[in-house]
Amino acid sequence: MTQNTQIDNQKFVLHPLGGIFWAEKSLLLISDVHLGKVAHFRKFGAAVPRKAVHKNYILLDQIVADFNPFQICFLGDLFHSSLNKEWELFENWVAKTPAEIILVAGNHDIISPHKFEALGISIFQELVLDNFLLTHHPEEREGFFNFCGHIHPAVRLTGFGRQKLRLPCFFQTKSQLILPAFGEFTGTHILQPSKEDKVYAIVEDEVIKV
Repeated sequence: MTQNTQIDNQKFVLHPLGGIFWAEKSLLLISDVHLGKVAHFRKFGAAVPRKAVHKNYILLDQIVADFNPFQICFLGDLFHSSLNKEWELFENWVAKTPAEIILVAGNHDIISPHKFEALGISIFQELVLDNFLLTHHPEEREGFFNFCGHIHPAVRLTGFGRQKLRLPCFFQTKSQLILPAFGEFTGTHILQPSKEDKVYAIVEDEVIKV
């Protein structure tokens, strides 16, 4: 189940897979997919099942089908490291995805821009759309609301009997919204919200405001 929110009179839909759909722009925001991470780990001997390589593409297909966006903007760390065998899978995914794809480069995006441009993917250091600033690293800039990633935000919930639950989340402040990491096999970083912040936790297939 998704969660709707309004920012500056624009409608945004928060999806339990970790993406945000900007309705007025038909733009899907996704951050920190870290494609190629499984292949990278396997290359160096980590015991990660080979079938795990395909999980991110299954999830990408699912969220794209749910929104059918005109554009998809990856907010950095699309690929985890240098070029590896998974690039062919990415090429195939791009070829069958009808939406225009753009990338706001992150610190892990070290693959040559020419490789992305050959697939028709434009790369930017940041994007400004109306009053919204799209970046990879969180950035505060006067007059803009910032959508970003990088942090892999999570929240810790405490229940009865000393139960503790660590959940990925969308973390919103007055002028910023940090997306959770979309990719499988990515860690999380616990953030402590203030009274003014909004936290939307991802619980299985639901986005819940906590």
